[in-house]
Amino acid sequence: MAEGTGLSGATLLVTGGGSGLGRRLALGAAQRGSRVVIWDLDAVRAEGVRDEILAAGGDAEALAVDVTDRDAVNAAAASTGHVDVLVNNAGVVSGNHLLEADDAAIERTLKVNVLALYWVTRAFLAGMAGRGRGTVVTIASAAGLVGVARQTDYSASKFAAFGFNESLRAELRANRHEVNTLVVCPYYIDTGMFEGVRTRWPLLLPILREEDVATKVLDAIESGRQQLVLPPMVKLLPALRVLPVGAFDWLMDIFGVNRTMDHFTGRAGDRAAKE
Repeated sequence: MAEGTGLSGATLLVTGGGSGLGRRLALGAAQRGSRVVIWDLDAVRAEGVRDEILAAGGDAEALAVDVTDRDAVNAAAASTGHVDVLVNNAGVVSGNHLLEADDAAIERTLKVNVLALYWVTRAFLAGMAGRGRGTVVTIASAAGLVGVARQTDYSASKFAAFGFNESLRAELRANRHEVNTLVVCPYYIDTGMFEGVRTRWPLLLPILREEDVATKVLDAIESGRQQLVLPPMVKLLPALRVLPVGAFDWLMDIFGVNRTMDHFTGRAGDRAAKE
């Protein structure tokens, strides 16, 4: 296993860094002594986080980047230079049943949550491998461990993100590259992305605080962890698949997993909202 990456003196890039968990990761990394690069589709938000870091005496830069555009990613990567920690955080959700989902929203979810992983990681991975150090972080989701109703496109994209990380880790090991990978699978985080989401008895899982998740992710980067599931009991959900399908569905209903999105009112992403 590759070693963790110390954040003091390192360059950390976070996609979707202008708000939510990405903003918290940027601010937290800066407090630990990192030079922080914020990529976000919205230039104003990215620059706002940069200015927060600079005002606190940190080192940061901001770039407006559409991570689904391969050419834009490569141009931004050339401008950014070397990166020690890459956090693939950008993500969107539509929150609609499959028959009700807008075609453009489905395509957007898959492009941001899956395709962008390839473009952004490819832009920096060779440099990390050549220097013999670095960490690639993939923010997946608990929805990448078990499918959830009203999240067909989102769950599929996060299953793909989990698989991307797992395959990348295997590839790095096979080629003996000293680059660590970390996949993060949190339950719902109170970022505004999942507004209206509720839990119900007997699941009793709280909506996670973004600052708590950011702290745990940064700790995991420094310690060299390769998987972070929050809260830890969520790891048990995929194990239910060893049961017959009927029993699996029954337990999922008891746990309330498929009812958490019943009152979802969150946003589908910045571009979809503007259009």
